Amino acid sequence: MLDPITAAATASAAFNTIKKGFEIGRDIEQMAGDIGRWMSCLSDIEQAEKEAKNPPIFKKLFAGASAEEEALQIFIANKKAKEQREQLRNYIGYTMGRSAWDELVRMEGRIRKERQETLYLQRERRKKFIEITAIVIFCTVVLGVILGFILLLKSQGHI
Repeated sequence: MLDPITAAATASAAFNTIKKGFEIGRDIEQMAGDIGRWMSCLSDIEQAEKEAKNPPIFKKLFAGASAEEEALQIFIANKKAKEQREQLRNYIGYTMGRSAWDELVRMEGRIRKERQETLYLQRERRKKFIEITAIVIFCTVVLGVILGFILLLKSQGHI
């Protein structure tokens, strides 16, 4: 998954390629790769928004000011994606008819579902594993410090 800024930039590049393709008369089949890349980036932006709403515990603790910056980046990326979607809907509607747009929306839903089931689920599992490992290490260190302190007090005869 890409960060929101990279996803928005990649989506814009793909969208510009799609737009040029329509301008020179390419058909949608020839632009399938670009459209797929654009849709994947939109899916990444949407996933970044979901993850920003429920960040990992360590991100909540140690990334104070960047949360606002990340929210702004996601907001801007979403606005740009909506504009691009509307333009693409118009291009496809004018050149191929309304049914082509509906077909593209169905394809986009399928791509998002596949990405959700594979990439994002794997990423979420990896994130949970790292978070749990960090918590275990932190608790082990704290427990070690407490035990070390108790042993120190005991060796000096205070306990």
